Amino acid sequence: MTSTPLAQNQAITINRPSATSVGTIVWLGSEVMFFAGLFAMYFSLRANAPEIWANDSQILDVQFALINTLILVASSFTAQFGVFAAERMQPRATGKSPLKWGLVEWFFLSYILGAIFVAGQVYEYAMLVSEGITLSSNSYGSAFYITTGFHALHVTGGLIAFLLIIGKTYAAKKFGHYEATGAIVVSYYWHFVDVVWIGLFLIIYVLK
Repeated sequence: MTSTPLAQNQAITINRPSATSVGTIVWLGSEVMFFAGLFAMYFSLRANAPEIWANDSQILDVQFALINTLILVASSFTAQFGVFAAERMQPRATGKSPLKWGLVEWFFLSYILGAIFVAGQVYEYAMLVSEGITLSSNSYGSAFYITTGFHALHVTGGLIAFLLIIGKTYAAKKFGHYEATGAIVVSYYWHFVDVVWIGLFLIIYVLK
């Protein structure tokens, strides 16, 4: 039995990639270039002032930064669990066990973990300022605050996106493909932010 032209058109429409997802991936590509520029700036300043880097980098609390990094990485896993819930069209929990959580619960947990990460960075900034390392103190301070600061802004944007998705899920009369796609797109962004931070952590805190 041959398929009708209408059925063929429907199949093509169903298999076509989401314009929102494609647009997000293209935009993240531009973000990769942006952070690549920040990495290049960091290495350039470091190459021109190795003594300053050797001295000021000793003040960093690597153990604290590692714990903060693990918190952010954990949020990436919880966000992905939220995506799994969205893909099975489960907006809310069907039980008290985390195994029965829906999109809202997983994304709200991701939001909390991300907020803890940002709070940790603010605390670290306060400690460094008390040690005399500021944005204008020297090239190390400028490179540190610019790279980590722009990343913190991106994390904050992701936190806002989590709240928007949670709000839309509550407001939706029926959770469908549109709401699920929004959750998936936000997870793309959040995973990207996590990967960028892992790179920053290795460069700033490990490769001294």
